[in-house]
Amino acid sequence: MNEIIEKLVQVEREMATEKGRLLVFALFLREDAPDLWDVIVAAPWVTPDKSGSLQYISSKLSSALAPDELTKLSRIVLIEPDSPALSALQKAVHVEHGTAEIRDGNFFGLPIKHAYLITSRRDVDRESTEPVQPTR
Repeated sequence: MNEIIEKLVQVEREMATEKGRLLVFALFLREDAPDLWDVIVAAPWVTPDKSGSLQYISSKLSSALAPDELTKLSRIVLIEPDSPALSALQKAVHVEHGTAEIRDGNFFGLPIKHAYLITSRRDVDRESTEPVQPTR
C-alpha cells in the first residue's frame, strides 16, 4: 500500500499545481467495503464542475496507478468545501502533501476502518486557491 500512497501524494501535488490547493485528499477504507478504498477529495475548484472534476481526478489516478492498483479503488467521493463533516476532519488532522494514517474512525457518517490523509488543511479561504507553483 505504501507504493500506492507515494503515487497518490504525487497526484495530489500535481492537481494542486494545475488546479489549486486541495482541502482534503485522502483514501478511506470503509468497514462495509473490505479491500476497496474510496478516494476522498474536497477543493474549491471541484464544486463548480463536479462531472469535469471527476473526469479530471479519474484521469490523474489512471495515469499514475497500475491497473492492479486501480482495482483497489472503489470510487471517488467529492465533498463540498462547506461541509461540517469536512471541517471536523480538518480540525482533527492537518497534513499537506504528506501522509497521516488513521485507524477505526468515523468520518462523514461512515465507519472507517483505515484512512490515509495526504492533505487535510483548514482555512484555505484565507490563502490563495490559485494553482501552487512547483518548488525546485
